[in-house]
Amino acid sequence: MNDKEQIDNLLQLYVDSMDESDPEKVKQAFHKNAKVVGYLHGDFMEMSTEDFADFVAAQQPPPKDKGEDVVFELLSCEIEGTTALAKVRDKYLGITFLDTLSFIKVGDRWQLYTKLFYVESE
Repeated sequence: MNDKEQIDNLLQLYVDSMDESDPEKVKQAFHKNAKVVGYLHGDFMEMSTEDFADFVAAQQPPPKDKGEDVVFELLSCEIEGTTALAKVRDKYLGITFLDTLSFIKVGDRWQLYTKLFYVESE
């Protein structure tokens, strides 16, 4: 599997983690030292991988079970050696986010390292 396919699979894991409220999938997708940063409801948020996993797990019942699947669109993806950057738009919990995601390849495995999110509409 080439780098682009691995990143596509990682993005699907990220979306599935939110769709299923699955903290273990969050931890698989994100590097242990990753950060999730942005403004939500006007408040600055900065979360670790653990914090984001807990946030995702707290969404009960999961969006998928409520028929509110995460809608996801890959806008761009650039891969440069062992780093990559993707811009995605997703609708999660009734909010449309524009995410800038950075990736790092550790060994032979890609992981999300930062998620900068912007709320386009609530």
